[in-house]
Amino acid sequence: MRHAGAVTLLDTDLPVAAAPMAGGPSSPALAAAVTDAGGFAFWPGGYLSPDAFEGDLAAAHADGRPFGVNLFVPQAGAIGAAAYARYRSELDADALALGADLLARPRHDDDAWRAKVDLLLAAPVPVVSLTFGLPDRGDIAALRRAGSKVLVTVTTPAEARAAEEAGVDGLVVQGPAAGGHSGTFDPTRPIDAAPTADVVRSVAAVTRLPLVAAGGVDGPAAVRDLLATGAEAVAVGTLLLRADEAGTTSTHRDALDDPAFDRTVVTHCFTGRPARALRNGFVEAHHATAPYGYPELHHLTRDLRRAAARSGDAHRLHLWAGTGWRSARPAPAAEIVRELAAGM
Repeated sequence: MRHAGAVTLLDTDLPVAAAPMAGGPSSPALAAAVTDAGGFAFWPGGYLSPDAFEGDLAAAHADGRPFGVNLFVPQAGAIGAAAYARYRSELDADALALGADLLARPRHDDDAWRAKVDLLLAAPVPVVSLTFGLPDRGDIAALRRAGSKVLVTVTTPAEARAAEEAGVDGLVVQGPAAGGHSGTFDPTRPIDAAPTADVVRSVAAVTRLPLVAAGGVDGPAAVRDLLATGAEAVAVGTLLLRADEAGTTSTHRDALDDPAFDRTVVTHCFTGRPARALRNGFVEAHHATAPYGYPELHHLTRDLRRAAARSGDAHRLHLWAGTGWRSARPAPAAEIVRELAAGM
């Protein structure tokens, strides 16, 4: 078994990392607070334009604290024009209620992958994590030559073996209980319920790479259990959504504390990829009929979701949350991190 006390991948005092939460919840203030508390912060590069990414990267370097960057690996796209048009029509009433625009035609992009990789090669960061699959091995090798440790998010032993063969430095092992997008390489694969500890143990059995565990972390006992599986650190997202420094919208924050939302589900109806969220009206109305297709569905619903956040409509917003969401509370991020590391 690996020695859980040595955080070699992240070089931190505490084995706790702030997961990258794209779209707003991750903020410079949150990253600084987590780092100052002895943890490690990943900055999300997903959804940002190259200019915005370059600005964030420069600001983070100027700040002087160690940090990691997460990128979305480009997706092939998996939706035809007819399926897109049908789902777009299904969302008309939601868009009308919010005054939102729905793109008439599918939009596909690679989230500015090449530009972002080039920026990281020009201004290397300590750690680069990759989500949604494996890029070209040449990109992994180039990032490593620039001085970055490269991690890949995996959800199965088969994905872990593929990542190791691609030459990465470590793995983020994500269990089904994690909030937000699943890092599964195959977005159409059913995300079956399983404890994160079991997933980590299954991955540890097939690789010697160091591991970071993620998913369902609801307190210090969960952290200790995951470290006992052989992971050397634990990534936390949902418990930081209500942190004082997080950029989480007020609509999302309030929903996490609303007893009317009583369960989380894995759904692809918001973005075309499976993601765990609080079950709300949008999920109830569209989960069964939504097609797969990321990033096309992400772009289709983006304006609608932004309008829902602005108007306080929690039933049309993607309320990303892991199974431990009941333990999320308003508090300084440093306090949350130190509590998670209690007893180590």
